[in-house]
Amino acid sequence: MPKVLISDKMDPRAAAIFRDRGVEVDEITGKTPEELKAIIGQYDGLAIRSSTKVTKEILDAATNLKVIGRAGIGVDNVDIPAASAKGVVVMNTPFGNSITTAEHAIALMFALARQLPEADASTQAGKWEKNRFMGVEVTGKVLGLIGAGNIGSIVADRALGLKMKVVAFDPFLTPERAVDMGVEKVTLDDLLARADFITLHTPLTDQTRNILSAENLAKTKKGVRIINCARGGLIDEAALKAGLDSGHIGGAALDVFVTEPAKESPLFGTPNFISTPHLGASTDEAQVNVALQVADQLSDYLLDGGVTNALNMPSLSAEEAPKLKPYMAIAEKLGSLLGQLEGDQVKGVSVEVEGHAAELNPKPITAAVLAGLMRAYSDTVNMVNAPYLAKERGLDVREVRHDREGAYQTLVRVTVQTPTGERSVAGTLFGPTQPRLVELFGIKVEADLAGTMLYIVNQDAPGFIGRLGSTLGQADVNIGTFNLGRRNQGGEAVLLLSVDGTVTEPLLWDICKLAGVKTVKLLRFA
Repeated sequence: MPKVLISDKMDPRAAAIFRDRGVEVDEITGKTPEELKAIIGQYDGLAIRSSTKVTKEILDAATNLKVIGRAGIGVDNVDIPAASAKGVVVMNTPFGNSITTAEHAIALMFALARQLPEADASTQAGKWEKNRFMGVEVTGKVLGLIGAGNIGSIVADRALGLKMKVVAFDPFLTPERAVDMGVEKVTLDDLLARADFITLHTPLTDQTRNILSAENLAKTKKGVRIINCARGGLIDEAALKAGLDSGHIGGAALDVFVTEPAKESPLFGTPNFISTPHLGASTDEAQVNVALQVADQLSDYLLDGGVTNALNMPSLSAEEAPKLKPYMAIAEKLGSLLGQLEGDQVKGVSVEVEGHAAELNPKPITAAVLAGLMRAYSDTVNMVNAPYLAKERGLDVREVRHDREGAYQTLVRVTVQTPTGERSVAGTLFGPTQPRLVELFGIKVEADLAGTMLYIVNQDAPGFIGRLGSTLGQADVNIGTFNLGRRNQGGEAVLLLSVDGTVTEPLLWDICKLAGVKTVKLLRFA
């Protein structure tokens, strides 16, 4: 039974989901990093919010960990490269608090438009400064949306309901999607020049860091009001304060800061500035939603292999996983075969699918190929860290999907580029689930890649098989299966033998000495 640790406070219904689905769960919160390191090795899964910091040191101690689930969007507290290198899947729940965050952005927009915090403080102080707080309407104003993903699209929908004009900057926003959303897709400079309100809904990356820099803030319309409920670091906070002090920026509302918790900031006390303590996801509904989602996602992965909202591997739904499992099995075996035969000669990999395989999600199939291939370099490789290792080694990876009909109902072909040319193997499924090798370096074969096998290339000639059988028999090694293919009579032949017993180094040398033998390699498959 898989075992999960919930290390941050979550709705108790999350633990109930784990137990109902047959996953053992411990709720142990508030541990120091050293205390967490001492216990993390017991667990297959880790469910966190923002308090637990999953560092490389924690991951090094997590010897059984397979998956981390973040109940929420931001994963700044997880060392994703280290997790990927360890083969640990990292998931988040990007949709559980989308509505809540979008509503908070709209609330801050209204608070800026009508100066609500200042008006409240003034009134409760016994003043009646009705003429001091002259607000603006949002109706008819231009809202500039930086980031038009899930949360941004909800903000756009609400803004359109308020009769605002919405312009959006997002490199990934297609013209068709913009039309569906009812927004105008624009450049960043166009947005800065036109927007009365700007709200940010983009992740923090090298490309988006300080997207509202001093230079870009200077391009905004005078009196612009800016809202950030996304991530700290998207706005140059010093430049924002300068803009507020000069009056060029009419107001700003931040729910997120570069440094959190933001116990102090030069922005605090600045006129027309509103701050909240990262409340974007802080509603009862959102807290419940993300906790339930992370419990379901971790359970799907640990029990069925389903991967949802992963940040370091392709998504694979719990429904897809059983269908893809046999294809991933043949893909992993083909990758393993090439990895063992070609070793570190591989410079590039092409994964081609046709027939039924072409109708499926290709990403997990490619990841399985790389996992098998990379096993020649690492004994801890899996589908998560294999693409990471491939990229680290500079491998060029390509995916090709064919609609054509071939000799098999389904086919997976893996071709590797080596200094001496391309080498290709292909496999299919016999029945619904039985993987078979059907082509090896251009030679037709039929083999089940399993257990300990001998790969032998020899000159096709009478008597060779008998001599090989005698050599193995004298070493007390039994032949389990025998698979033979050749290009033409008297030409090059390939043998794949599954064997029982120990194949020693002296035995391999004895086989190499047999007349006609060109290559001998010992292969091992799970």
